[in-house]
Amino acid sequence: MMLRDLRAGELHLLGLAILIAVASLTSVGFLADRVARGLDREANQLLGGDLLLRADHPWADEFTAEAQRRGLSSARTVLFTSMASTEEGAALAGVKAVDAGYPLRGAIRIAPGPNQPDAEAGRVPERGELWLDERLFAELGVQVGDLVGLGLVEFRVGAMISFEADRGANFFSVLPRALFNTADLDATGLLVEGSRATWRLHLAGSPAAVDDYERWARTRLGRGQAVETIANARPEVRAALDQAQRFLRLAALLAVILAAVAVGLSSRRFMQRHLDGCAVMRCLGAAQGQVLRLFISEFVIFASLAALAGAALGWLTQFALAAIVADVVATSLPAPSLLPLAHGLAVGLVLLVGFSLPQLLRLGRVPTLRVLRRELGAVEPVAGLAWGAGALALLAVIFWIAADLRLGAMVAGGFALALGLFALAARVLLGAAARLRAGSPAGGWRYGLAALARRMGGSVIQASALGIGLTALLLLTLIRADLLDNWRQSTPADAPNRFVINIQPHQADGVRALFGAAGLAEPDLQPMIRGRLSHINGAPIKVAEYTDDRSRRLAEREFNLSYGTRLPAGNSIVGGRWHGDEARPQFSIEEGLAQTFGIAVGDEVSFIVAGNAVSGEVSSVRRLEWDSMRVNFFFIGTPATLADHPASLITSFHLPPGEQAVITRLVNAFPNVTVIDIAAVLAQVQGMMEKLIVVVQFVFGFSLAAGLVVLYAALQATHDEREYELAMLRTLGARNHQVRHALLAEFLALGAVAGLLAGIGASAIGWVLAGQVFNISYVPALLPVLGAVLAGMLAVLGGGWLGVRGLLARPPLASLRAL
Repeated sequence: MMLRDLRAGELHLLGLAILIAVASLTSVGFLADRVARGLDREANQLLGGDLLLRADHPWADEFTAEAQRRGLSSARTVLFTSMASTEEGAALAGVKAVDAGYPLRGAIRIAPGPNQPDAEAGRVPERGELWLDERLFAELGVQVGDLVGLGLVEFRVGAMISFEADRGANFFSVLPRALFNTADLDATGLLVEGSRATWRLHLAGSPAAVDDYERWARTRLGRGQAVETIANARPEVRAALDQAQRFLRLAALLAVILAAVAVGLSSRRFMQRHLDGCAVMRCLGAAQGQVLRLFISEFVIFASLAALAGAALGWLTQFALAAIVADVVATSLPAPSLLPLAHGLAVGLVLLVGFSLPQLLRLGRVPTLRVLRRELGAVEPVAGLAWGAGALALLAVIFWIAADLRLGAMVAGGFALALGLFALAARVLLGAAARLRAGSPAGGWRYGLAALARRMGGSVIQASALGIGLTALLLLTLIRADLLDNWRQSTPADAPNRFVINIQPHQADGVRALFGAAGLAEPDLQPMIRGRLSHINGAPIKVAEYTDDRSRRLAEREFNLSYGTRLPAGNSIVGGRWHGDEARPQFSIEEGLAQTFGIAVGDEVSFIVAGNAVSGEVSSVRRLEWDSMRVNFFFIGTPATLADHPASLITSFHLPPGEQAVITRLVNAFPNVTVIDIAAVLAQVQGMMEKLIVVVQFVFGFSLAAGLVVLYAALQATHDEREYELAMLRTLGARNHQVRHALLAEFLALGAVAGLLAGIGASAIGWVLAGQVFNISYVPALLPVLGAVLAGMLAVLGGGWLGVRGLLARPPLASLRAL
């Protein structure tokens, strides 16, 4: 039966839908499994030891002494950003100062220069020696033996770094790398007041000693200190990949949901086309249970084969995805386990059971009298039960794939809401279209519009399914392109593209003079002070009370505070009043941070600044233009609050093309300052994210395919009814041109309704995404809606005409006999 149904084309859509759903899910599953296994396998190397202590200030000597007492090896590293310079130019670098013995696990590989064979270093740079990676060799135009300035010291280039075991995938690691000995750190003068650096303590030893030390260290951790182990190694990589996996799961969910709609439509059509065959089998003595077991066996065999084919496609796809993210993970990926294969097969069977089994149960209940009376068994008394079972199965799959209650609830709720609104709107629009026949002249066009009303239930299902599929296609094409264009245009051409940090107060006049000599606008130098939020209304900050990761990170971190009497450009007051030159200690807080911590105007906030407590009342809440590339602060106080505390200065400015020499003069005149090329850094970060985006878009390709399958399945849902009607019309004397006009009217009306629903739905979703996710101003345009209407009409007309063109050439008697 399965082979016969395959030859007849009865199972093609069903199999294609299951294949797409399983392929999208298993490709994501295989990739995630390989990444997790790869990171876990090389976690020790990624830590540079068996245990890693990380802090935003130097570690006390007691931590090193305790490690030595327990027989553990230790090594210190300090990470920060600075400018590496020569007489010809300068470049921003991610600098790492390392102790002798680093790394305790893994290795550093170096080469005499670019394009030369490398080998394990077996040591760290000597005093006065600097190792650079290949990008810095190219950007600075240096060779081994040349001199490169870092702060107040000129280092001799000793080697090129070709591999670093514990290099991460965060902002620091995407910069070109410079490595030198910690013995030279103080002489460089790079770590001044306000500098941001990460102090790391690497430890290695026996597992028992490491575990004991970890328990000892955790009880003594303070604010800004953390422990990384094999279990949570490379949190920055895992965070980026976790975010990508959320999008991947969302893409897989969309493909599975659309595939489920196609499975439901295909199963319903399969049931309707096999009612007569089941009735004949019952007349020949087959029992209900026997018929049911026969069809269930056929579907289980077929769904298993389709799911296996989908899993094989997912297996092949994940190789391409893994190649794309290889640079992000920075480690070789092992072969995946078979668990994603089991997940994919399970989803395929769940879709089958949820959407096909209820239809098969109806086949088992076909009466034998249907052989004589065709109307018997055509009624669908349990249609609601069938679709209800499918909805429950789909709901279970959604929550399982999402692996997140909130994400699953949002997807399930959004899909249910969209489907309900689409069905309601389709019912109204199709009813209005059908009523137009009263004013149209007799003929094919009038009959085509009347056919929509006569099959109103099926027409609503078709329009809703077509609308869902077209919505997915529009979101992944036109609306996505509009959102990206709006995002690109949100930053003006003359927006600041350089940040200068670590300027000391006594250097302010010199920096202003240098800018003036270069013909640049006078920089707006703003004070920046490091402070940790300690109390809100007298209650101490307790990190454990914050549930989400972002809130915990904000509660643990040190903030960059500033002060001033003038409201900075790009800031607007949304609550309270700006403090101006108020003499009392007061703060202005950024709107999003105020919501995160539940801080309102009139509350008191306290900070620890350089070991001293600083408190003030919140006088205003500000909304910031974060994408303006200006200097922004979460907290801005009055001069009376912070002016007496040590501060560095920061500014941002626009450097026109071809003026790179200004940066070289600035760095040579003030070696301690750091110039951050925002355009270059964003390009580097974007390069890493683009790889993840390509992966997400690759998986969204399955959603596109599923949307196309839904379109075709919806058109095929009423194929048999339309074939019977055409045969009757031609038997009763209708000419071919009248039949064609009827079909054109029906297809165009159905496509226009589906396209209108898709255009409005996709534009509405795009508007929500722009405001809630991308934080950009986006006004839905009329063009995508009109394009959706035209696309819907063309898609339904093209797909529908392909399905019925053969019927127009078939004699009416042949069609009636076939039915």
